[in-house]
Amino acid sequence: MRQEGPLRAKSFSFALRIVKLYQYLSTEQKEFVLSKQLLRSGTAIGALVREAEQAESRADFIHKLAIALKEANESEYWIELLHQSGFIDDTGFYSLSDDIKQLLKLLTSIIKTTRKSS
Repeated sequence: MRQEGPLRAKSFSFALRIVKLYQYLSTEQKEFVLSKQLLRSGTAIGALVREAEQAESRADFIHKLAIALKEANESEYWIELLHQSGFIDDTGFYSLSDDIKQLLKLLTSIIKTTRKSS
């Protein structure tokens, strides 16, 4: 099943923002643990979306996107934690928070629609 369009673009764009945030947090803020967790989960979303494009079946497609949804939820947690601990300012937080919420909605919608059409 091939899924292109907004999800692919948004997940890649989000991953790129996370890489740049990780670079900033590790070099400027000297924060390595939380930012590394966000780097892993934030970049995994796009990788799983790409994997889903090559799914072997509808069930495999849903499974890969469900894992991407879990990674997006985890990313939201790390973003909130980094904000509450003072590593991300309000402007950065609200921007990242908006992006991750959009990804969560897209993933949830695609998973539900694909399950219904099964």
